[in-house]
Amino acid sequence: MTKEMGLWIDHQRAVIVTSLDAEEAIKQVKSNMEKRVRYSVSRPGGGNKPHQVSSENGRDRRMDNQLDQYYDEIIAQLTDVTSILILGPGEAKIEFQKRLEGHAIPDLVVSVKTTDKLTDAQIAAEVRQHFQPV
Repeated sequence: MTKEMGLWIDHQRAVIVTSLDAEEAIKQVKSNMEKRVRYSVSRPGGGNKPHQVSSENGRDRRMDNQLDQYYDEIIAQLTDVTSILILGPGEAKIEFQKRLEGHAIPDLVVSVKTTDKLTDAQIAAEVRQHFQPV
């Protein structure tokens, strides 16, 4: 019995396609990440004020904590998985792969591919095509 998983991921949501023998299930996980806030310098060439730097550092720590929780929620879905295909448009797929390495699960990752934003049906089709025997 093989349980294959395809995962399309960005920083906002993940779509998990699980294939167990002939059965297929699709699940979404939302990250609840806050939008990035850009801080501007108040005067040309004046640099950042100390309170702006500490605000940015706090925001970065919050975002890192939110990402860690998001990735851990996805990792919790990996029970009994035999192989994983990771898809996505940006950095999240690589960050997630590194997070798996930190959990001693890197051997399950069979491939990491860059893709654009896809619908759930397109993600499921991509996963089916990847794991389908030739």
